[in-house]
Amino acid sequence: HHHEAPESGGRLAVVVGLNFVITIAEIIGGILSGSLSLISDALHNFSDGVAVIIAWLAIRIAARPRSDRFTFGLKRAELLTAVINAGSLVAISVYLFVESGRRLMHPEPVAGGLMAAVAAVGLAANVLGTLLLRRGSKQNLNLRAAYLHLFSDALSSLAVILGGLAISWWRISWIDPILTIAIALYVLKESLGIVWTSVGMMLLAAPEGVSLEEIRNRLLSISGVEGVHHIHFWQLSEHDLHFEAHVVVLDQELSRAAELRRELSRLLDEEFDINHATLQLEAGVEHCDTRELA
Repeated sequence: HHHEAPESGGRLAVVVGLNFVITIAEIIGGILSGSLSLISDALHNFSDGVAVIIAWLAIRIAARPRSDRFTFGLKRAELLTAVINAGSLVAISVYLFVESGRRLMHPEPVAGGLMAAVAAVGLAANVLGTLLLRRGSKQNLNLRAAYLHLFSDALSSLAVILGGLAISWWRISWIDPILTIAIALYVLKESLGIVWTSVGMMLLAAPEGVSLEEIRNRLLSISGVEGVHHIHFWQLSEHDLHFEAHVVVLDQELSRAAELRRELSRLLDEEFDINHATLQLEAGVEHCDTRELA
């Protein structure tokens, strides 16, 4: 079961370049126009570029072969960097909340036309970036984090454009910090989801959406299997599900132990997408005493 992110280094380099150019343009535009939401968009774009760089490094590290020291390989590096990516967005969101509150208490004039024009450039670049990463985001947690960076920033750029037009037409400058808060709330929600998933995998939590009781009952339904215990079920990386257990079988089944083990492993793979199963068969009269999960 080999899953390789399809994104080439060239595509990722283009995305990084686009984001750093947008960052510079929006910071300058935000200072000149007085728009906090434009500056927030710039900070978000900068984090986008950093996120893509980290995602690329994590993919390269995870692809390195296993060694005597790292017997699982370095696949979990992707989880660590996904937490860093999403965590940076959480920190940015908190900063934007604070700064928006200050702007609401002490409104400042905003040049809506310039704000909208600069945000339009950011929107175009972010849409292009999301198209470049869209396919890979379905197969890799890190690229999904980077894709969410870009997608959320495209939405925020659109909101900034509309806000700039509203300021130009109706002179309602308070919409700028309100937009910033809305952008920060969306980014915070998506980021915390990635953090939750990644931390759960790092703590070897059982994968979500799969019932351990269902797996146990399915194994017990196989002819010759009397019991299943000492179960461990975890997710090494996004596409590697590991399962180990002691399986109690009838004494007469031990003669076909290899065949039965293959049958159980195939069942786990085909029905539950568990691609790494370690099963220890035990005779019904000699099985270990424990009946606990671990």
